[in-house]
Amino acid sequence: MASLVAIQPKQPSFSVLPSSHSDFNGARLISSFQFKRKPCLSKGALQVTASSEKKILIMGGTRFIGVFLSRLLVKEGHQAKILTFGVKIITFDVRSCLENSRSYDDSQMQVTLFTRGKAPISQQLPGESDQDYADFSSKLLHLKGDRMDFDFVKSSLSAEGYDVVYDINGREATEVEPILDALPNLEQYIYCSSAGVYLKTDYLPHFEVDAGDPKSRHKGKLETESLLVSRDVNWTSLRPVYIYGPLNYNPVEEWFFHRLKAGRPIPIPNSGMQITQLGHVKDLAKAFVQVLGNEKASKQVFNISAEKYVTFDGLAKACAKAGGFPEPELVHYNPKEFDFGKKKAFPFRDQHFFTSIEKSKALLGWKPDFDLVEGLTDSYNLDFGRGTFRKAADFSTDDMILEKKLVPQS
Repeated sequence: MASLVAIQPKQPSFSVLPSSHSDFNGARLISSFQFKRKPCLSKGALQVTASSEKKILIMGGTRFIGVFLSRLLVKEGHQAKILTFGVKIITFDVRSCLENSRSYDDSQMQVTLFTRGKAPISQQLPGESDQDYADFSSKLLHLKGDRMDFDFVKSSLSAEGYDVVYDINGREATEVEPILDALPNLEQYIYCSSAGVYLKTDYLPHFEVDAGDPKSRHKGKLETESLLVSRDVNWTSLRPVYIYGPLNYNPVEEWFFHRLKAGRPIPIPNSGMQITQLGHVKDLAKAFVQVLGNEKASKQVFNISAEKYVTFDGLAKACAKAGGFPEPELVHYNPKEFDFGKKKAFPFRDQHFFTSIEKSKALLGWKPDFDLVEGLTDSYNLDFGRGTFRKAADFSTDDMILEKKLVPQS
């Protein structure tokens, strides 16, 4: 059977997950606010100074990416409180000397999570200490809002006059226009796009300058990026590939974990040597904070994912290693020989699909903390390994494949 394939110079690391990664807290993030510079008390650090208030709006924040982003933002400050203006608001002061070569502002950071109210707002996360949960939950009040109610969006946002918008769940340009209309003095719009916007090509990895696909299922995100350019706002767009980690609502690692736990063979389309790329949600959240107020991120697109690439076969084996399972039996099949109806037999697109993250590393100084097995171990230990998952196992397409007992293809 094929082994884990890395396409970059370093060999795959299968080290045990450090305990500092195995929670929802971790070390304080060294972020990249670029406001007023003033000497700090300690050598090499910067003193934060009082300035104007900064109001930050997060569209979405209770399912996956926003959970980690909001917690990182709150951990950047020493004090926090919640206000309500039709949406959930977290307010905190940044008052410490942060060890970074960038400059900071001691402005009152007001972070607003605009959500539909469908998910619980305050819940203790796996690995989160009682004290951290108490601190976080004590600051939460919530009134739900629907971003598709454009009149409500315009009236509520214009009344508050937010300086920065994190758009985590925007899919269409029409959802973004009301926000821009409501905030004519917006300082930065930080958008969660997708590497799925790239036009399929034989020349990989994808770079940020590569052509987009106007017919892709992510075309709405591509159109949103075009809208931001046309409106001449100060925007930053992050394009993750496949995101994984605790609370992931897409069946990425969970799809493999279900089969590994059941002791079943893992069906993989074609040769299993298709090359792809995953990025941990905590690394993505860190990137979102590092572009905040960063002049180098102005009107720029950044690919965000792991440093190394992996084959489908290698991913199955990495999931097994992360969960402490035996090396799985891999069954390869030709998808063209099956009619799965509307069901999806495999959670990844059946093609090579990966990006370069060199621009993010060079311009932002960002670097992912997790290698693949470490990240999968973090996800397993904090989620599936505790008996929690988003979707129940469905092996119906697997059974169709296994019944034919196809010979693995070369």
